[in-house]
Amino acid sequence: MSKKAKIKFAGLIFVILIFSLSLERPGGLIVNADNDKTFQKVKIFSEALSEIQKKYVEDKDSKDLIYGAIKGMLGTLDPHSAFLTPEEFKELEIETSGIFSGIGIEITLKDGILTVVSPIEGTPADKAGMRAGDKILQINEKSTKNMGLNEAVRLIRGAKGTKVNLTILHEGEKEPKKMAITREVIPIKSVKFKMLEEAYGYIRISTFQDKTTEDFQAALKKIEATKGGLKGLVLDLRNDPGGLLNEAVKVADEFLDSGLIVYTQGRIKEQNLKFFAHPNKTQRPYPIVVLVNEGSASASEIVAGALQDQKRAIILGTQTFGKGSVQTIIPLDDGSGLKLTTARYFTPSGRSIQAKGITPDILVKGKPLKRGEVPEKEPNVLREIDLDRHMEDDPGKLKAPITEPE
Repeated sequence: MSKKAKIKFAGLIFVILIFSLSLERPGGLIVNADNDKTFQKVKIFSEALSEIQKKYVEDKDSKDLIYGAIKGMLGTLDPHSAFLTPEEFKELEIETSGIFSGIGIEITLKDGILTVVSPIEGTPADKAGMRAGDKILQINEKSTKNMGLNEAVRLIRGAKGTKVNLTILHEGEKEPKKMAITREVIPIKSVKFKMLEEAYGYIRISTFQDKTTEDFQAALKKIEATKGGLKGLVLDLRNDPGGLLNEAVKVADEFLDSGLIVYTQGRIKEQNLKFFAHPNKTQRPYPIVVLVNEGSASASEIVAGALQDQKRAIILGTQTFGKGSVQTIIPLDDGSGLKLTTARYFTPSGRSIQAKGITPDILVKGKPLKRGEVPEKEPNVLREIDLDRHMEDDPGKLKAPITEPE
């Protein structure tokens, strides 16, 4: 078979492959196979691929071309959907387990610029003085202009003890600053606790990971063992970027005996889920204050929203980040995967948090001031609504009453 024939044959196979994949998606989603418009566009893609393989000045690996095309396709969706190469897919699995090597920051893209959502407490980034809203201009002298999130994460992470050089611009400052930060293994302990004073406890959740509920239950057990019982609890979710949905549901369930915690709505039936509270063996009648700020996102907003709607806690702080969408991780045959936004989530009363956030019962701006200290001007904070391609609130959402499951 001639080279030209092979190229045409490869293009034909690719068209057939794409067309067959359009019939069924993971999760049982059926797509209309008779959609001629879609098929015609797939043919155009195949033609473009064939032309690149034949005429581009350098020989390009077909895998790189197809991966690039999938990344571009996901790049037209919301900012939380992404294509993951096999290496990136493995990194995501490591990250949700709570152990990885890096500097400990949550990052996103704002106006095409790599921006820090929040440094994770106690990590090298936090100790180096990185702040929410910092713009990362360079990583190891490489410009971050037009750099994707996955590439940025790959460059920032590395072996323990090695250094990554960052050029950052603090919010409100004119001159960029260079930082050399030594990477560490980040075994993020997501739960910390202490007694504030006699009979008043404090628990901080920095992120929601595999063992968050287990550690949270252990912390509750210890502070509730105080002599005379607990009189009040402060639950600190500030700068908690979120994490696993099921862990957020379990944490909220510790303080609720009945009713809805959160529900999700997507395009397919499998994404329409309701999560209900269960009666607790341990009664917890004490009052709760939940601390939130602009860095509280996703799973932390689920907990705050559920406790607020159920009148179980007072929410105190600033407007939260506003990430009200659910991402499903879909593995693909070659070890790569999709992180795909498949649903919006809603609080028990039917509120969508997407691009809005949780409004605290008590709004408290700025940091605590010492006697005689002048308050600083409030910086421009980063929220979901500031991100490129963010989804808007769904005007067609269904209200869900706080009822028990059928």
